[in-house]
Amino acid sequence: MSVDMVDDRNPEALARKIVLAAADVLEKDGLDAMSVRAVAARADVFPPTIFRVFKDKDGLLEALADYGFERYLQSKSRLPQSDDPVADLRAAWDLHVEFGLMQPAYYALVFGPSRSGGLSRAGRKAVAELQRMITRVAVTGRLRMTVERATAVMHAAGVGVVSTLISTPPEQRDPGTAGVSRDMVLYAITASPAAEPEITGAPGNAAGPAMALRATLAEDAELPLSPGEKLLLLELLNRLADTGTATG
Repeated sequence: MSVDMVDDRNPEALARKIVLAAADVLEKDGLDAMSVRAVAARADVFPPTIFRVFKDKDGLLEALADYGFERYLQSKSRLPQSDDPVADLRAAWDLHVEFGLMQPAYYALVFGPSRSGGLSRAGRKAVAELQRMITRVAVTGRLRMTVERATAVMHAAGVGVVSTLISTPPEQRDPGTAGVSRDMVLYAITASPAAEPEITGAPGNAAGPAMALRATLAEDAELPLSPGEKLLLLELLNRLADTGTATG
C-alpha cells in the first residue's frame, strides 16, 4: 500500500508531513532548491499529491510561511506584556530583527512579496499583531499619528532594515544599524509620557489625545452615536492624529 493511500486517511497529518519536508528542503538547500519534485521526494509522496493537498506551489509556500511564522510566534511568546507598551514595541522590533537574521529564508517567505504581489498570509498576521501592539500605545495617549500610519511606518522600516542586513555580508554588517533605526522609528511615532516634558516643536501634539480617545471609544459598544456619526468622529480623530506628520 502506498504512503499516499495511508496518509489519505488523515489529511492534516499528510499536509503536516509535506510542510515539514518542505521546511527540511528550505533549511538545508535554500529557497532556490524549493520545487514540488524535491519536496515530494523528501516527503516520500508522489508530486501530484502536493498539488492535491495545496492546489499549487504557491499554496505550499503559503503553508511553509505559516510554519515559519508559528516558530516566530513561539519565540515571541517569551516576551512578557508589560505595563509599558512602548517598551514592548521596542522588544518586538528586536525580536523581528533577530528572526530575520537567524532565519532569512523563512523571513523572505513571511515578509517578502508573495507571487500574488502582496504579503503572505503569515505576513498579514504579523502586521495585524503589530497593529494590536501599537493600539496599546494609542490607549496611553503616546502615539503621534494614527494607528494605521504608525503601523505602516514601523512595518516598512523593520522590513527594510532586516532586508538590508540580510543582503549585506555578515562581516560587513554594522551591528548598530538595527538599534539606531529602531530608536528613530519609535521617536517618530511615539511621544514621551505625560510626566516628561515634550521636545519643543515635536510633531503631532494632538495625536496622542486623539488616538487615546479613538482607542477608548472602540472598546465602548454602546456609544450614543449613529453609524454616520461614528464614521465622522473617526475621520476627525484620524485627521487630528496625522496633522503635522510628514505626508510627502
